[in-house]
Amino acid sequence: MEEQMAFIAERQRHPRWAAHLHDDVRLRRRLFDGLQHVYDQALAPYWPRIRACLEADRALRARDFAAGGMERVLAGLHPGHITWKPPVLEVTGTISRRIDLHLDGRGLLLIPSWFGCRLPLLDPNAEPQPFLTYPAHREAAVAGPGGAPAGGSAAALEALLGRTRAAVLLTIADGTGRTTTEIARRVGISPASASEHTSVLRSAGLVTTARHRNTALHTATPTALALLVS
Repeated sequence: MEEQMAFIAERQRHPRWAAHLHDDVRLRRRLFDGLQHVYDQALAPYWPRIRACLEADRALRARDFAAGGMERVLAGLHPGHITWKPPVLEVTGTISRRIDLHLDGRGLLLIPSWFGCRLPLLDPNAEPQPFLTYPAHREAAVAGPGGAPAGGSAAALEALLGRTRAAVLLTIADGTGRTTTEIARRVGISPASASEHTSVLRSAGLVTTARHRNTALHTATPTALALLVS
C-alpha cells in the first residue's frame, strides 16, 4: 500500500485525509477494510471471468509467439500504440513526452490489464525490470458472475463433451499451451487419441493449434475459456 501511495504521490496530490495514513493505524485499517468490501461486492463475483479473459490474452500471446516469435507478439499487443520497428519498440501512451529506454539485458515485463486505460503504460524505472501494461484482449466476455468448473459444472462439461474430451480441454486450458504429448501424458491416453480429441475440439472452435517445426501447440480459445467458467 505504501508503494502504491508513493507512486500516486509522484503524479498527483493526495487528499487531506490520506496525509495521516503513515502514522494512523486505525485509519489504515478502515481503508483496508473498505478496499476489501469493494472487492467482495464489486469484483469477487466477476473475478473468475476476468481471470478467464486474462488467460485468453496469455494464450493469444503464446500462439503469436509459436507462430511468429517475439516480433509477432510485440506487433500484436496494441496496434496503433505499440509498434515494433527492430530493434526499437515504440510505445504511444498517456505520457506525451518522449522516453528512450535502453533495457541493457533487463528484459521487459508485459502485463495485460483488464482495468487499465485504453492506452499502454510504460514504467521505465520499475525494478527489477521495466514493465509495459497494455489492455487485455477482450474476446472472453464478462457477462455475469461465474466460477471455475467444479462439481456440477465439471459434470455438465463431461455430459457435453464426454469424460475424456472434457479432460483434454481442461488440460489444454490449464496453461498457456500444451503439446499433444503433454496432453496424452496428463490425461492418460495415447498420443494418437489426444490428437483426435484436439482435432474435434479445434473443429468446434474450442482449441487452436500452432505448429512450430515438428511440435503442435494447442491452446484454448476465448470461447472455450468462457465455457469453462459459465
